[in-house]
Amino acid sequence: MFENRLLKVYKHKSKQAKRLNISCWRVYDHDLPEFPFCIELYDDKVYLAEYLRRHGMTDEEHEAWLEACVVVVCKILSVKNEDVYIKQRRRMHHRNQQYEKLDAAKEFFTVEENGLKFLINLTDYLDTGLFLDHRTTRQLFKEQSINKRVLNLFCYTGSFSVYAANAGAASVTSVDLSKTYLTWAEDNFVINQFKDKEKYHFIHEDVKQYLKTLQPNSFDLTIIDPPTFSNSKRMKDFLDIQRDHAELLNDVLHATSPNGIVYFSTNFTKFVLEKEKINATEIKDITKATTPFDFEGKLKRWCYLIKK
Repeated sequence: MFENRLLKVYKHKSKQAKRLNISCWRVYDHDLPEFPFCIELYDDKVYLAEYLRRHGMTDEEHEAWLEACVVVVCKILSVKNEDVYIKQRRRMHHRNQQYEKLDAAKEFFTVEENGLKFLINLTDYLDTGLFLDHRTTRQLFKEQSINKRVLNLFCYTGSFSVYAANAGAASVTSVDLSKTYLTWAEDNFVINQFKDKEKYHFIHEDVKQYLKTLQPNSFDLTIIDPPTFSNSKRMKDFLDIQRDHAELLNDVLHATSPNGIVYFSTNFTKFVLEKEKINATEIKDITKATTPFDFEGKLKRWCYLIKK
């Protein structure tokens, strides 16, 4: 059953990936309840995440079942067993887990997306270093970045920043509370040969506090993709995106130039945008427009374009 389903979705999606010249894409996402996997391709390597559930198997039975599933994956995707990286994760719809370290193998490799290079790690963290569901959003953001002062908040590994630098942004500022991910973002700039330290800034700070320090007309274009919830010891206050999003966005808009643009995304599935509290001239839901082919019908995030 799993083999038939995986073959069907792989045949369909691989044609689109080839047509679009995409080598990193999601193949399968919990298509069958009995096989609760997320399977992604990164060139010739496979990320296989099993969502934890009450499967009723003993440890030995589960291990044998999982190995049999890996055999099927290798067969259908034509990859080697050693190139399948397995993770186990709870069924969660937000990215607060991205800062949880699982290993210390530090096994990085480089992939390309739209001609840009990104470092990927399939061993050490729950997330890989590149959120594939924002592939289309990154391209739209790039088109808006030309000659703009760009701000990337909760920047993670800086993929939006790389796109902006490639577009010829006047400046790119990337902010995150994790030194690990800021270093990763800087490394992504290095491998793309973006070396102008006068234009590219990496700031290790709590985003909520950082925004309070900004003057009006500091930036023209911002991407903000926060975790649903965060209570890091390094923060002065915890973050709850449903509670805090209006204040966060108003602080961003305060620092934005007239007619500036803010892209806002959240993975909180029950999220409700409080439009009446946001000081914007226009708010447009671009979730559907930013959904890549490999996430159609499976996307569990919201995305908005907000104009000052």
